[in-house]
Amino acid sequence: MNDLEKIRRQLVWDRLLAIVEDQAQTLMRTAFSTVVREAGDLSAGVFDERGRMLAQAVTGTPGHVNAMARSVNNFLEVYPLEILRPGDVLVTNDPWLGTGHLNDFTVLTPVFLHNNPVALFASTSHIADVGGRGFGPDANSVFEEGINIPISYLMNAGEPNETLRRIIRANVRDPVVAEGDLHSLTACNRLGGERLCAAMVEFELRDLKEISDYICDTSELAMEEEIGRLKNGIYTYSMTVDGYDEPVDIACALTIKDKTIDINFSGSSAVSQYGINVPLNYTEAYACFGVRCLVGNNIPNNFGSLRTIRVDAPEGTILNARSPNAVSARHALGQMLPDVVFGCLSQIIPESVPAEGASCIWNPVLMNAGSVNSNNNNDTFVINPIFNGGTGARPTKDGLSTTAFPSGVRTTSTEINEVTSPLIIWRRQYLPNSAGDGQYRGGFGQVVEIGHLEDLPFMVSKMFDRIEHAPRGRSGGGPGRAGRVYLRGGVNLRGKGKETIPAGKTLVMETPGGGGMGDSRNRPVELRDVDDKNGLSTFRVGGSD
Repeated sequence: MNDLEKIRRQLVWDRLLAIVEDQAQTLMRTAFSTVVREAGDLSAGVFDERGRMLAQAVTGTPGHVNAMARSVNNFLEVYPLEILRPGDVLVTNDPWLGTGHLNDFTVLTPVFLHNNPVALFASTSHIADVGGRGFGPDANSVFEEGINIPISYLMNAGEPNETLRRIIRANVRDPVVAEGDLHSLTACNRLGGERLCAAMVEFELRDLKEISDYICDTSELAMEEEIGRLKNGIYTYSMTVDGYDEPVDIACALTIKDKTIDINFSGSSAVSQYGINVPLNYTEAYACFGVRCLVGNNIPNNFGSLRTIRVDAPEGTILNARSPNAVSARHALGQMLPDVVFGCLSQIIPESVPAEGASCIWNPVLMNAGSVNSNNNNDTFVINPIFNGGTGARPTKDGLSTTAFPSGVRTTSTEINEVTSPLIIWRRQYLPNSAGDGQYRGGFGQVVEIGHLEDLPFMVSKMFDRIEHAPRGRSGGGPGRAGRVYLRGGVNLRGKGKETIPAGKTLVMETPGGGGMGDSRNRPVELRDVDDKNGLSTFRVGGSD
């Protein structure tokens, strides 16, 4: 390959990255669901005609991106590319064919240049309501969790599938938002396809076969080189988290051999009767992300680089739940997996691995009480704000406070939450003494107080973790402070499940802090002075206000 061809390929690659980011930004600008529009709970990517992910948008979550990378082939098994036509758009929210629970709708659009199929664009977003019990962990089967759309035509040769649209509208609480988000997903894919066709004409490409092979092969070889620098062996780590009504054990064995990484979760707890189970596609998504954070993190995340990592869990365990197990709150457990993978990798690259953090986002679903039997639609509301705890301390730096790791989902602003509901956020600030102590402390959690403007009762669906089992420190660092959810005045609430906040009461959430790193006696005095001056730390680990 001559230098001119290398430059040309680099330019094509850069254009692909720009196109998928435009795709994601279009999705955010046009989304109806607040959690997509404000928090970026989405994914976007371009795939070659074989269903291989070539590039992903930076905007989005690893749970969506990596699960979507696997789901495109599920679409093509049902509707092979050779039978698709210009104007076709496919959709599903099947947890096992898409990205792990019914609230995520994945839309796939084939791209045609001169009537020849050349690529596919896929996007996923979290739709606020899909019927059933609503977003939460209380269901006992997926049939209770909402409407399940098998892989279907959303548009057929440019014509909307009105039958499907009517079915969706009839089964959700907010049909305007649900249908609007489907239009948003369709629009962002269409823009991606238009931009790609323009780029192919500009670069005089008839297809993407050669460039896609180059992208995938180069990424795979680069990852193999990175993995080859690690010591072969089997490394194990385990973690216990809260679960729904009893603790859940996550057991992991990470094997490095022949320039590949195999991750196996044998020994983990059996499936739960509640909706905290995790489909294997979501397990794979976050386990792979844990590896990619530490191994070859400057290598593009695509089919080639992901092919070097294999993930498995025995069927029937909580990390490989099959239908009809309930999976609505699969993120509460799935987002713990990078910490478990980090624990394995800390045994061979300790200089790169942070301590455990809050990990699972705190995303309560807040809604009016008694909505099922209410005759006053003006009182109906539902919001799904995002709050985060602290990350674990890094080997040479403190952890990050109130940061969405590993999900990457941003916090929705107080103003947006208040303008879209009759709720008021009375307080939201860093939680003192929540960070685990150490040479480098963990990140701080936060305290959030929420009430009703008219002192009416309201409901909260909780999917919180790290309340009974705090994030652990590493290399002698102290644990972060466990989370807590309660009514102002001292009545503790469960970490998971739907409950009513009585009239006039205030809901208080304290998110977990991250674990510390290293011996606390080695913490520089000037760093302690800064925390003390800011009122964040009194040098105690896991202390209370």
